[in-house]
Amino acid sequence: MPIKAILTDIEGTTSAVSFVFDVLFPYAARHLPDFVREHAGRADVAAQLDAVRRDSNEPDADVERVVEILLGWIAEDRKATPLKALQGMVWEQGYEAGQLKGHVFPDAVDALKHWHQSGYRLFVYSSGSIQAQKLIFGCSEAGDLTSLFSGYFDTTSGPKREAQSYANITQAIDIEAGQILFLSDIVEELDAARAAGMATCGLAREGGELAGHVTVDSFARINPAAF
Repeated sequence: MPIKAILTDIEGTTSAVSFVFDVLFPYAARHLPDFVREHAGRADVAAQLDAVRRDSNEPDADVERVVEILLGWIAEDRKATPLKALQGMVWEQGYEAGQLKGHVFPDAVDALKHWHQSGYRLFVYSSGSIQAQKLIFGCSEAGDLTSLFSGYFDTTSGPKREAQSYANITQAIDIEAGQILFLSDIVEELDAARAAGMATCGLAREGGELAGHVTVDSFARINPAAF
């Protein structure tokens, strides 16, 4: 059955892992404490701080303790939804100030534009918040790429290494799983997507194989019609 939609990971797939770890995470770690202190009374921020208290089983934690918990989660690279949401808010300020530009590999930019023009529906699934995803593509070094995408998914759809998450996304996209091609650099994510019925293609930009999956080193080598 022909591919109608392409669902792509970001980190290590469309964008360099180093951008996330060497640019975005340090930026958030530097700016998040003052952002939380300054905006703790804002409704959307307060909701995420309450989620941190709930997730850490510290319901009475004050703002300084919540900041401490968040910095610990950043150091651990914990995939915590409230952390991702708060990081997204901090990054938004950085992008708006021109201090950050989203990294997207040129081959990914070219392929995404070509696929969009060819009629494929494009979606993103990343552990980063939907807000952070839109910022990477909306404020990228290649310009605003958000018009290429039909939707975004994050950990609110479920963990990336669980098949049910991909089933949830399939239902949301409303296209048969076998007509969705998922792109990632992580074997366990590809395995989970395939278990949910999706076609898969692995990205190994430094070469090598992602066991059990078609593997390429560039978006230029992906032909959705071949899956």
